[in-house]
Amino acid sequence: MLQTIPIEKVLFLDIETVPQVGNWQHLDEPTQNLWDKKTRLQRKDDFTAEEFYKERGGIMAEFGKIICISVGIIEKSEKIIIKSFYGDDEKQLLEEFGEIFNRPKLRDVILCAHNGKEFDFPWIARRFLINGMHPPKPFQLFGKKPWEIQHLDTMELWKFGDYKSYVSLELLAHVFGIPTPKDDIDGSMVASIYYIEKDLFRIVQYCEKDVLTLANVFRRMRQENLLQKSD
Repeated sequence: MLQTIPIEKVLFLDIETVPQVGNWQHLDEPTQNLWDKKTRLQRKDDFTAEEFYKERGGIMAEFGKIICISVGIIEKSEKIIIKSFYGDDEKQLLEEFGEIFNRPKLRDVILCAHNGKEFDFPWIARRFLINGMHPPKPFQLFGKKPWEIQHLDTMELWKFGDYKSYVSLELLAHVFGIPTPKDDIDGSMVASIYYIEKDLFRIVQYCEKDVLTLANVFRRMRQENLLQKSD
């Protein structure tokens, strides 16, 4: 039962990712060739490798980078504290994010994200390794039994065993009567806002809205009241 989970131990999390470079021509030739091979079946004849990279380069951890990680934790006052780690230097961002897991309060933390098991959690672990660092302990899964993995995924929770079903965070927010996090931008706009508009702070605000929405979806699944963001 979700109600038995100590909610103060749950770390709500969302990431924003973009292609490693803003221009296909800035990729070296081996990377271009590997992208072409990796995406050939997905693209078919509809897109060139260059066109597909512009659209989907931020989806795969091998070809993208993290520009923002926002996390939230619920206080006893029923408010959520949200903190973001962001910047152009992915390694520094990850180092700062990784440090929070050295705090005693977060040693046995439960991670929660929407579609986190297929996207956010493996993305973070892979980018730590690519940047020459060990992933924080909550992201290290090797040798663990399924019931020992402290990961929650609101999309998985909503499936109730229906593995054909996909539902967006925006749709869950709508059905639960939660304000939409997509009132300014959505995920498809992140790369252009980062590389063309160069407005990273706008992306951070969007990421933090997703964390608040995620936490409130989880609360609704527990039949609890909505949270407000702590000042």
